[in-house]
Amino acid sequence: MQVHRHTIKDEDKRRFWEDGYWISPKLIDDEQIARLRTAHERIWAHDFDGDGYPMSPSRTSDDPFKLRKHDNAWWINDEVQSIVTSPYIGELAADLLEIDSVRLWHDQVIYKPGTSGKETKAGNVGWHQDYGYWQCAGTTNMITVWIALQDTDLTNGGMMTILGSHKWGVVEESDTFFDPDLEALKQKFDGKGQPWIEEPCILKAGQASFHHALTFHGSSVNLTDQPRLSVVAHLMPGDTPYRARISNHDNIKLLGPRPRDGQLFDNAYFPLLFERGVIQ
Repeated sequence: MQVHRHTIKDEDKRRFWEDGYWISPKLIDDEQIARLRTAHERIWAHDFDGDGYPMSPSRTSDDPFKLRKHDNAWWINDEVQSIVTSPYIGELAADLLEIDSVRLWHDQVIYKPGTSGKETKAGNVGWHQDYGYWQCAGTTNMITVWIALQDTDLTNGGMMTILGSHKWGVVEESDTFFDPDLEALKQKFDGKGQPWIEEPCILKAGQASFHHALTFHGSSVNLTDQPRLSVVAHLMPGDTPYRARISNHDNIKLLGPRPRDGQLFDNAYFPLLFERGVIQ
């Protein structure tokens, strides 16, 4: 899968814990990038692998410039499954988080249409913390791996992070992915006594941004005439428990009809990517 197997160094961990994110070297080769771009096309065309069904309908809109998103695409696409359950990506995440095992929380395929410079907010992703949606998980020590399937910068709606914002803790009402008003959200979340420093994640095709679940991030519109494609793996420690009656999330249903407080997210819906000391 990988072009060159990278080993997490002390400097990588220092940057991750200081900034709230780390950009990897190129993790996948051009052939796999092409296959994942084809996987995008098949998913949006409802051409699925296997005999199962999607977790939920793809999130699309009548607005041609609005973001498209599909959760748990690994259920219905073999190529997505191979990347979001990769032991190599799991090991990188485990080393950055300094934990012994990693499971998949869920994945996403994200399609940001090109606007060719048209003035619109439809493709914006609001400033948010991923953990704002995940508070049913009994740890904030989770990570998102955002894999670019083309060169990505601010011209095609690349992600921006707020440096060091993972140190702010869980911020109330930070589940604002779908709020396109970036300036209003900045006013809402800024002024907490911490500096608001925006930094773009500039990625070459096949690179990934690993960002902490508490790191604020968002993105603006894609100004080009080509879509911005990505595959995203949200990962958690292998022993993550359920926190009952905190917040609702579709993953709770995957624990069964009567989940228990403290029950581990450790069944087949949450595959184990990496466990330290076990030969992969």
